[in-house]
Amino acid sequence: MEFFKTQSNSKFFQYSISLSMIAASCIACYYSVDVIGYQVVALILLLVVSVLAMLFDILPVLVTAFLSALSWNFFFIPPTFTFHIGTTEDALIFFMYFVIALINAVLTFKIRDVEKKAREKEEREKSLKLYNTMLNSLSHELKTPISTIIGAIDTIKENASKLSEFNKSELYTEIEIAGFRLNRQVENLLSMSRLEAGVLKPKMDWCDINELIFSVIKDHKEDARDHQICFEPFENLPLIKIDRGLTEQIIHNILLNAIQHTAPGTIIEIRAQHQNGVFRLVLSDNGKGFPEQEIQSVFRKFYRLPNSTTGGTGLGLSIAKGFAEALNGSIHLENLPTGGAKFTIDIPSQASSISDIENE
Repeated sequence: MEFFKTQSNSKFFQYSISLSMIAASCIACYYSVDVIGYQVVALILLLVVSVLAMLFDILPVLVTAFLSALSWNFFFIPPTFTFHIGTTEDALIFFMYFVIALINAVLTFKIRDVEKKAREKEEREKSLKLYNTMLNSLSHELKTPISTIIGAIDTIKENASKLSEFNKSELYTEIEIAGFRLNRQVENLLSMSRLEAGVLKPKMDWCDINELIFSVIKDHKEDARDHQICFEPFENLPLIKIDRGLTEQIIHNILLNAIQHTAPGTIIEIRAQHQNGVFRLVLSDNGKGFPEQEIQSVFRKFYRLPNSTTGGTGLGLSIAKGFAEALNGSIHLENLPTGGAKFTIDIPSQASSISDIENE
């Protein structure tokens, strides 16, 4: 079916296939007409016309319907091999076949056309909704840090002589935080573009997972001022061959989601292990968790929980899922019985020791 759809723009292809199917049907029916009867042949030819009407444009189908009627008359209606019709009953049947074949072709094409327009309308509505969601998210997520940066710079410029070093330092810190936030959103947009373009090519190399996790936690030190992030490095965790950049982004986006969507004072726990050729990373918290009916939707692009008041574009978790799948891995989300959410990331990977790496 897909082959026919991909070739449907070629008129020559459509005419060739249409005529070939009618010819093949006529040949098959010719050798079995004594068994099935020439009236049944008409039904078979009508079925072929109907199938072609579901695949091709209206003009090739109308030509096929016309030729099928002539073929039925010439090869099957007595007397055969002439266009003369012997009885009034057969003439009426032939006329009805001809009309039904044409109507069938036209109506089927019309139905296809209506369905196509309905699908296009639905796709436009979805695209518009997604576009509006993206603009609403970005208008806040990009405008807020930009406004912070501009406001801080204006304050420094206009009150340079009046500000103490402590006040200047605070303003510089605000600019730095806003800059990091702005960069984070741009990185998310670029990452989503890479995912949709299908240009992600993991670069596998040996990585110290403990060091990687500590690095991500350090980057979120300012964001997590009101949270407690717990990570006890597993001393026996071997070096793992993995794409460091993609893995870092996965941890980064899930950790940031936990920070943004849990109350101050929440404890976020990170655990890592490697077993049976699979690197497993678990991030859990003791917050409220996710509404059960929303768990299947949280990885959708630009999706945000209903009544969500915190910031975010709704890209973080979808990017994390996309990066995990690019590494042939998976992400699973569940609510903990004691409260809170638990993300489990499984990525197939090779583990090694220092001596093995040196031998490479």
